Formats: sequence, C-alpha cells, structure tokens
Amino acid sequence: MIEATDFRDAMSLLTTAVNVVTTKGSSGAHGFTASAVCSVTDTPPTLLVCMNQTARSHAHFLENKTLSVNVLGAQHESISNAFASKLCSEERFRHGAWTQLVTGAPVLTDALVSFDCEIEDIQQVGTHSVFMCRVVAIKQGYQQNSTDESLVYFNRAYHQVGQVEIV
Repeated sequence: MIEATDFRDAMSLLTTAVNVVTTKGSSGAHGFTASAVCSVTDTPPTLLVCMNQTARSHAHFLENKTLSVNVLGAQHESISNAFASKLCSEERFRHGAWTQLVTGAPVLTDALVSFDCEIEDIQQVGTHSVFMCRVVAIKQGYQQNSTDESLVYFNRAYHQVGQVEIV
C-alpha cells in the first residue's frame, strides 16, 4: 500500500500551473489556490477542477455551481499566497484587480487566461470533490509577443516558465 506522504512527495515532482479558482453567489465571493486543474475535452470545452472538501469555501462552490479558473503569471505569487492562506474571502480579493464574465465568478483582470465555467457534475473522490466544468467564456490576457511568464509549482516551490529570448 502506498502511504499518503510517499504519494505527496512523488506528486511534488509533477510541475503544475498555479491557478486561483473563484466563485460568487448570494454568500459573496470566494476562492482558493489550485494546481489540480486540467483540460478534459474541447468539444464541449470542459475543465476538471479538484477541491478539498474541508476547504472553508467548499460549500459555496457546491451551492453556486459556477467557477472561474484564473491562470497566474509570474507576477501573481502574492495572489497565490493570499488565496492559499487563512485570510478571509474579503481580504483575499483585496489582492489583484477583479472583473467578471458570464457567470459572475471573479476573474483576475491580468491573469494569463481565465476560464469562466458552469459546474456540470461533481464526483467525491477521497478527500476531494472533482468538478467537471463546462467553459462558457474565456478571457485571454497573454499576448503572443509578450514577456509574460507562467507561475508554476514544482518541488514545493514557485518557479516561472516562459519563452526565453535568444540573442
């Protein structure tokens, strides 16, 4: 049997994009930092998002049935830390500038890209909820010739990934 600590140690070597996942409804705006986000299919456009069931905002995501995935750039490390911290939801959203698209879930104005989604299905797997999310709007902040770099998490630390200019 594989021990949980051995699995977490092994998974720390899987490089992942850093995202802030948000929702908004009658109880306000809520969000968390997530690395467990991936594409499922492009027809229809669908993302998979995993969330710990013990997270303070878990019930809000279940109730609202909407979310936005905001892919963070290298300059967003402090936003990632805020949404991973014990700060209350209101304090978390004081970091960064926010707007919205179709669902009303907060969208980070300068995210590399934001996916606005409706949660279509929820599976409970161990300690986590797996949200199957249909993408209803996309806002791209990344420009083709930009120097933007992506914020990634590897070996329990932040790193930046982007195009390197060869001179």
